[in-house]
This record gives sequence, C-alpha cells and structure tokens, in this order.
Amino acid sequence: MMTRTQHTVLEPAPGTSAARPRPRSRRRWLVPLLAVVLLAQMAVAMVTTAVQQTPTIDEPVYVATAADYLHEHRLRHNPEHPPLGKLVVAVGVALADPHVDPDFTGDQTEAGRHLLYESGNDPWRLMLWARLPVIVLTLLFGLVVFVFARDLAGPVPAVAALALYAFSPDVIAHGSLATLDVPAAGFLLTSAWLLWRARDGGARLYLPSAGAALGAALATRMSTLPAVPVLVVLAAWSVGLRRTRKALPAAAVVGITAVAVVWATYLVVDPRLRWDPRGTHVPVVHGLRGLLVRLLPLPEAYRDGMRIQFGLENQPWQGFLFGHVHSGPRWYYLPVAVVVKTPLGMLALWAAGAVVLVAVRRLRPAAPYVLVPAAVLLVSAMTGSRNLGTRYAVFLPMFLAVAAGCVPTVRWRWRQVVTWGRVVSWGLVAFVAVSSLRTFPFYLPYSNEAFGGPAKTHLRLHDSNVDWGQDLGRLAHRLHGRYAGRRVWLVYKGSGVPAYYGIRASDPRRVPPREVHGVLVVSDSAVAQARGRLAQLIRSSREVGEVGHSITIYQR
Repeated sequence: MMTRTQHTVLEPAPGTSAARPRPRSRRRWLVPLLAVVLLAQMAVAMVTTAVQQTPTIDEPVYVATAADYLHEHRLRHNPEHPPLGKLVVAVGVALADPHVDPDFTGDQTEAGRHLLYESGNDPWRLMLWARLPVIVLTLLFGLVVFVFARDLAGPVPAVAALALYAFSPDVIAHGSLATLDVPAAGFLLTSAWLLWRARDGGARLYLPSAGAALGAALATRMSTLPAVPVLVVLAAWSVGLRRTRKALPAAAVVGITAVAVVWATYLVVDPRLRWDPRGTHVPVVHGLRGLLVRLLPLPEAYRDGMRIQFGLENQPWQGFLFGHVHSGPRWYYLPVAVVVKTPLGMLALWAAGAVVLVAVRRLRPAAPYVLVPAAVLLVSAMTGSRNLGTRYAVFLPMFLAVAAGCVPTVRWRWRQVVTWGRVVSWGLVAFVAVSSLRTFPFYLPYSNEAFGGPAKTHLRLHDSNVDWGQDLGRLAHRLHGRYAGRRVWLVYKGSGVPAYYGIRASDPRRVPPREVHGVLVVSDSAVAQARGRLAQLIRSSREVGEVGHSITIYQR
C-alpha cells in the first residue's frame, strides 16, 4: 500500500507540480541576471570615470606609443613595457583616428603631449576611445572571476566573488584608464583558472589556452615574470595528478606557448623586429639579473626593456606613507597601502577566503591556483623600490575575490552558525558595495572608512593612490566658476597641459613668496613632498577647497 509520503513524491497534488519547479527556474535565471547587473554597474562606473578624468601621468605615453604602432609599425617608444597592453589601447586609438605627425622626433613623454595637445586632436575624445578597450577587458576579467568562483563553490558564491570584484575601487579606478596594470593581472588570473580546469580533463584545450593567457600577461607587463614558474609548475601538477609521465610535457606546452605569444606581439608591431637601442638609455645589468636577461628566449627588445626596468629599480624613488617622505624601498609600504585603500568588508572576506581555501578539505586543492600566484606577485612587488601605488598589487582584488567567494559555502556542524555565517558574509559584501558607491566617481583617491575615506587619503599616501594628474579638467571648471578673474598660482603634477583647459596660472616657486597673492592650487602629491619654498607657501596659506580629493586650493 502506498504511503502518504510516497504518494506525495510520485503523484503530486493538482497544481503543485507546476509550482515546485519555479524556485529552481527562478534561481536559474536569477544568478545570470545578478551577474549582468553587477557588470553593468561596473561598466557605468568605469565609463563615467573615463569620461570625466583628464590624462593620468602614464597614459599619454601609452597612447602615443599605440599610435606609433598603428602608423609607423616600429618599436621605438616605451620599450620598458612589452607591446600587448598598448596594442589593446591601439584598438581604441584606431577608432578615434587621430592626426599623427610622422616627422615628430621627441621622446615618449613629448610624443604623448604632442599627440594629445599639439596635433589638432581632441584629448577628451581620444582618451575616452583609448580607455574603452581596457574597460571592456576589465569587464571580461569579471566573467573570469565569476566562472572561477563558480567552478570552486557554485553559482551563488560566484555572485559574491563577482560583487567584490565589480565594487573594488582599485579595479574600477585602474580598469577605466589606458594603462597596463589591470590587463596584466587579468591575464594571469585567466591563466590560473584555465590550469585549474585542466585538472578535470580537457588538457589539450586548457593547457595551450593557459599558456596563451600567461604569454599575454608577459607581453603586457614584465612584473608578471615572477608568476611564470608558479604557473608552469601548476600546469605540471594539473596533469600529473592523473598521469605523471605527462607532467613535464604539460609544463612545456604552457611555457612554450607563453614564449610564442610574446614573440607574436612584437611581430604584430613590426614583422621585421627592428629595434635600435641607441636612441634609448639601456643600462648594463650584471650578476644574476644580467644572466637571467641573457638566457630568456625572448626578443632583444623585451630583454632590453628588462634592463631598463632594472635600471629604474636602482633609482632613488621617493615614497610617502602616513605623512612621512622616504627614499628607497620599504617592504611594508604596499601591504599598508592595500589596507588603507581596500574596503573593510573586502579585507575581512579576503582573509576569511584564504583561511577557507586552506582549511576546508574540498576546497584545499584550489589554494595553489588562487593563493600562491597572488602571494608570489605580492612578495615580488614588496621588494621593488617604486612605492607609488596599490596598482602594483591590483591582482589582489582579482585572485582574492575568488577566494572570498568561497566563504558563504562553509558548512558548520550547527545550522544556526551556518545561517549567521552566511548573513555576515553577505552583509560584508553589502558593506563593500556601499563603501564603493559612496566614493563614485572618485575611485582613484579611495580609502576606506577607518582611514577617513577619499577626502583623507592624501594625508597618508600619494602618487597613483591619490593624485595621478586626473583632475585637471575638474580644476578648470572650478577655477572658471568660483574663482573667475582671480590670479592663479599652480603646482600641478601630471601629464595634462593646463593652458589647453583654459587655466592661466603661474608657478609660485619661481618668484619670491611675498609676490604670491590670490589662489594657490597644488596637486596633493606635490603637497605630500613639499620642501623649501613650496612648503613655506603652503604653511602661510589658508586651505579653502579641494578638487576630486586630489588637488588642494589655498587662499593667499
């Protein structure tokens, strides 16, 4: 005789069979819908930022180099960075179709200024088009974060991971610029995800793809080189778990493919690989570094770029941390800067995610793919001498978003603990979203609530953490409105040309302090490192305003 329970299972009551699948079907489209919404808000944030910001310090060089690639097909400007990131920018430059002067012979900094401000081009339009391909790429990397987290923990935790990525102020800030930091980090994340997928079969597809992604990272920024041995070992590990004898061939496939991609990017720029280092100062590198450069099976232009990078590392860069100017590297600078500029909820979820990946048995196999590349890159960046910004660690919001997405999946013995754990996790995600939305559209100078928010970042950090020259247009609007007709004195750190935006100002450092009367405008990076006459001027002035949390206005 059939029991009531059996009857309910085998022969649902009228109307219930149609009602029961609805939650599942709703969940089926709800997760993709949430992913689309998160990426859409990220796109709006990045495009708005890109529209409103004037060129940052590095961007004109990359845009001018991209234009040179398109029109002259030569490896001349910016050899310290490989071509791929600038080829991405070149897609937008090609669509903007700017006028390029083929006879211009200045250096890369002068070339950027000449293209944007002296060739009849509209810098607002050209910069927007140059930034759009990087914005698209940043959104695609968001899909990688989502799929990677879904592979590890399921669709709902993947939404949490994507939310952390999509609301990351650092990712939004640098993903909306025509620079190389986000593309390089995103390619590395893509390589790690593809290697993880190779564990479950499909090595013939995933291993070459992972090698191509690794090669794309190497062809974008040389700072990704420390991740190469990690990812090559992971390739061997992914395949060697099933068939030991295929471990070395798997590593070889990834390594060879990566090298081939680097060569291909240089060949795309110039099929004849013409490179003349005589127009660029290429330092001689000795010791282990010099041996490493000579042994790499990469184009000579790439190896000379490495020599230039090593030369830059030997320069006495000035840093600024919590009100103190320092010269030379500080190993703790980058971790401290990350703590200041990362939302508090995100920091908590990153830490919890790292613990979960190591402690939970079913997730532990993913730890080498998520945590080890990020850790190696962070240690490498901490040893560098250029303490200039968290953009050197922009890989953290990508890799650790995947780890943090696994937190809501942890199951404890007591159901009440599980419920509260999930509530806290999603509450922290919401806290991150609110903190990020509050800083819109000033993502570059973001700092979290514990350090006073974006308005206080300049008191603790400088350069690309706060003021990278991005607010020259906003300053022009402020001066033309509130300070129209006033005498303006300007100390601006950036690549923009103030006169183009209608700013008529003098340099206060070139006259005696007693002659400086009116409005004194100083970039916050210059304020942080002010010495001598400029420091005296600032001390004897009254602060009356700020622009974009990156420029301070004084009254004299």
